[in-house]
Amino acid sequence: MVQASGVRIGWADLPGSVREGIEGLLGEPVVGAVSQPGGFSPGTADRVVTAGGRRAFVKAVGAALNEHSPVMHRAEARIAALLPAGVPAPRLLGVHDDGDWVALVFEDVVGRLPRTPWESADLTAVLGTLREVAVPIAGLPSLREGSAEDFGGWRRLAAAPPASLDPWAAGRLDLLAGLADRGLAALAGDRLVHGDIRADNLVIRADGSVSVVDWPHACVGPAWFDTLSLLLNVRLYGGRIDDAVVDADPDAVTGCLAGLAGFFAERALQPPPPGLPTLRRFQQAQAEVLILWLRDRLAGT
Repeated sequence: MVQASGVRIGWADLPGSVREGIEGLLGEPVVGAVSQPGGFSPGTADRVVTAGGRRAFVKAVGAALNEHSPVMHRAEARIAALLPAGVPAPRLLGVHDDGDWVALVFEDVVGRLPRTPWESADLTAVLGTLREVAVPIAGLPSLREGSAEDFGGWRRLAAAPPASLDPWAAGRLDLLAGLADRGLAALAGDRLVHGDIRADNLVIRADGSVSVVDWPHACVGPAWFDTLSLLLNVRLYGGRIDDAVVDADPDAVTGCLAGLAGFFAERALQPPPPGLPTLRRFQQAQAEVLILWLRDRLAGT
């Protein structure tokens, strides 16, 4: 299975001025850094420790590595400032932004990623956490509005179907486009949505509590969307969970799955972005899972 990963640099690869800026935020020089797995940023993702023993999590990226990544870091900084205190997410300690490089310094969350194939205890803990995340919030973009172009993937593919397209989907492009339209309409809501729930964006602490990390895609939408994203990750990596945990109209769920399938199927055909050589394969793997899932739901199995 293709894992979520970019080609990461480490702490020592950062420009000296960026390291100095981060150390200024921490108040002490950094004497140790350990790169963390998972995620698609080509920048750093390091747990650091300072000379005085202070610990933090640092991620930093410059436009030369991937021009879109600093934009995402800036978005995450804005979102972190809006998250209610009760949301289980790491606290942002500071931002270094020199106009090119953007570095975010968070509190260090000690824990582990969920085990995959997914285990029932981890799933139970994450499902409970997602209920804590889905609080009313203002000031964030709309999931429905932000997904309008993404959920049009099947309609664009229908204009010139690629030979590599799944045969089942290729024979039902109009149906899938119509389902995706219904799914888009179901994405309205006023609840906080993380927007990218998967195993490498979750940290399980020793006491079993869960911290949700990496928030650049946060928006407002229906309370059930992040749970649906979790189910996709379980189907991708293995595990047992029933669709019934998604508290939504079944037709809305099917439509949303169709929209996501079209998005991933279309994106998987694009060239890999700089520094992210596995992204398209990861998107293709998700498209394949979603198409099989849709086949089952439409067949009533």
